[in-house]
Amino acid sequence: MKNNIKDLNENKEIESIIKIWLNSNLEAHSFIPADYWHENYDEVKRLLPQSDLRVYQKNENPIGFIGIMDGFIAGIFVDSDYRSQGIGLALLEDAKNRYNSLSLEVYEKNQGAVRFYQRNGFEIISSEIDVINKEIEYHMTWNKNNFF
Repeated sequence: MKNNIKDLNENKEIESIIKIWLNSNLEAHSFIPADYWHENYDEVKRLLPQSDLRVYQKNENPIGFIGIMDGFIAGIFVDSDYRSQGIGLALLEDAKNRYNSLSLEVYEKNQGAVRFYQRNGFEIISSEIDVINKEIEYHMTWNKNNFF
């Protein structure tokens, strides 16, 4: 699976991955009003190319991606038709091979994501209330040095 992961081709793929971003967030975060994601669409689209983006492709079409800024995982997003096929794990493993430590924030209510990250060596370090959405967010970290 790893050979299907590559750097973002910004001009060609940004439209595809921003749609994956929106649909994934709407599906995974039913506890947050959909308007929140729609209102942030343009800003996220503008900021995506500023992060370290790795895209998972099938037949040269993006079906998943991971965005990282200075070791912070902004998110792993996989098209709904391809979930539970190891694509998110492949993207995470790619990131773990490229970084010595990673961190992220995930909503407590997104238990599938919390379990996924815990299974893959991330630990909950702290939690706090997201001031915008009034939901509990976990801050999780992973460090390569913890695994020998």
